[in-house]
Amino acid sequence: MQPVQTTPMQVFSFFNFSSNHRKKEEEVFLFTLIRHLQILHSPSLSLSLSLSLSLGTKRKEMTPFYLLFFLVFFNIATSESKLTLDYYSKTCPRLQDIIRQVVTDKQIAASSTAAATLRLFFHDCMVNGCDGSILISSNAFNTAERDAEINLSLPGDGFDVITRAKTALELECPGVVSCADILALAARDLVTMVGGPYYNIRLGRKDGFISKASEAEAAMAKPTMPLTQIIKIFQSRGFNTQEMVALSGAHTIGFAHCKEFSKRLFNFSKKSDYDPTLYPKYAEGLRKLCENYTKDPTMSAFNDVMTPNKFDNMYYQNLQKGLGLLASDQAMAVDKRTKPYVDLYAANQTAFFQAFTHAIEKVSVYQVKTGRKGEVRHRCDAFNSLKT
Repeated sequence: MQPVQTTPMQVFSFFNFSSNHRKKEEEVFLFTLIRHLQILHSPSLSLSLSLSLSLGTKRKEMTPFYLLFFLVFFNIATSESKLTLDYYSKTCPRLQDIIRQVVTDKQIAASSTAAATLRLFFHDCMVNGCDGSILISSNAFNTAERDAEINLSLPGDGFDVITRAKTALELECPGVVSCADILALAARDLVTMVGGPYYNIRLGRKDGFISKASEAEAAMAKPTMPLTQIIKIFQSRGFNTQEMVALSGAHTIGFAHCKEFSKRLFNFSKKSDYDPTLYPKYAEGLRKLCENYTKDPTMSAFNDVMTPNKFDNMYYQNLQKGLGLLASDQAMAVDKRTKPYVDLYAANQTAFFQAFTHAIEKVSVYQVKTGRKGEVRHRCDAFNSLKT
């Protein structure tokens, strides 16, 4: 069914019908409009119009200007961009092929690209939504998200692959594809490349106008936080405990710097030099690897010691064996709120992939900007207009 096409003049003409037909025609018109709103997935507007119709019927009259207000509002609302799978089918039809080629070349050249880009995408979405704000560089007037302390460890390969993709797309279809959409697609394609599940990415995001380091520090969960605090952070963004555990499975690829887990390795307590939840030989190897981490802050270890470059469920199996690198991850294997999901995903990779697909698709549409709430940047590391 095609959306109803209505102009203000048609509305006023409609209310010039003879009084004998007016009430009946009004009700038919409104019921039809409400139905179209429902089809177009605008429940709030359809509810408002339904209430208007109900109130108008009780008063035995309708208010044309009140209806006109809703129609104008409806026109504005539906003119805003909606996320769709084929958003660029006409404006940049080779989008998917170009991104796929760029990320393939980059992943072959640098195997850390997949983990770097997935982490970059998650860090972007968790701070004011998936709007490419993590990609903005700091300037004399603003310290951007990427320079927040928690983001300083984000690998450069993630930023580099987005820059390459944006450059290629600007040559193909300049000023069309947002950096936020490029990041979402690149992360998905790279997850699939290293063995993970394919999931749908709806497109049409706009790039945000704000990127502040202070907001990133306040919004992101840290591996040293108690599990209860991390669960609350996810819940505040609409993600339940199972979704949090599934998203944590992204740690099946990538690495972490020694400073992020050093407290588990040295002077842990009066009774033990290292965290007793760590498998002893694993702890011994990590202690040796990170013994000079204060002098060399780049020292790091794979999150998944068994299959570090493959997206699989080995991460959960490692947690069961005391091979979890981060304290927050290892805690999930014993906490009664999270252990059932860890055990499920450790035993069933299909269940993990299904849960991860659901959760990451939910992340990908978190607080996205559309229409005039954002822009399509000319380059991903800078706003189109300098923000002071």
